[in-house]
Amino acid sequence: MKLNNKQLKKINENGYIILSGCFSNKEVNNLRKEMKKVFKEKSEANIIEKSSGVVRTAMGLHLRSKIFNNLTRHPKFFEPASQIIGHNLYIQQTKINIKAAFTGEVWQWHYDFATHFGEDGVPKPLALNLHVYLDDVTEFNGPLFFIPKSHKYGSAPSKLDTVTTNYPLWVVDHKNVKDLVKKNGIVSAHGKAGTVVIFVDKLVHGSAQNMSPMDRAIFSVILNPCDNKQTKFVRPEYKHGRDFKPIKASSNKSLL
Repeated sequence: MKLNNKQLKKINENGYIILSGCFSNKEVNNLRKEMKKVFKEKSEANIIEKSSGVVRTAMGLHLRSKIFNNLTRHPKFFEPASQIIGHNLYIQQTKINIKAAFTGEVWQWHYDFATHFGEDGVPKPLALNLHVYLDDVTEFNGPLFFIPKSHKYGSAPSKLDTVTTNYPLWVVDHKNVKDLVKKNGIVSAHGKAGTVVIFVDKLVHGSAQNMSPMDRAIFSVILNPCDNKQTKFVRPEYKHGRDFKPIKASSNKSLL
């Protein structure tokens, strides 16, 4: 799946792109079955919500599951990533972020590079985040909020928040968020299950808690150029992959 010139221009200008209908309902249902298996595993890579104890994010999935390993290398991820940041890419991170019905907690305002730089010593904001929705994402069940063009305003000051949730995150303060929103507003990234979303390393984003009776699960892979790899090795491998060999697109395009 290659992006056309209009789509490439859009992600350069806005910092993100939403592509509907990329994976079929059958493929999504198969991924959801595998998701339930990895969520049941007793693993430190399954991080739970602070209040409810349900899984918040399951990480290192390409190391734990054949189907998620295939998804990570799927041409519908690899080909657009290669167009945007080149072919020599390694798997920096894979995970599913889920906001369980009624109990899914907030993801604070942040941009990924603040964590990649602060925690892992990644030199430049070149990594790319590629998502596939495993549920319908609506205005009610904790959709991602993007601040368009926020990647173009330099690196917003960030600080490490270890209190709000059980996942330490480098967050952007409210004043900077307010200033960025005044410039370009906020977009809610809705989409049916099977939708793919791609966004850059410095795009400011977040999501509210899920008060609805509907789950919201999103698979994410972060691909990073091999010559931009981490220089600090504090976090475990399930949070930042340590195999820096360039990956290739999977020849198995089916997720069934």
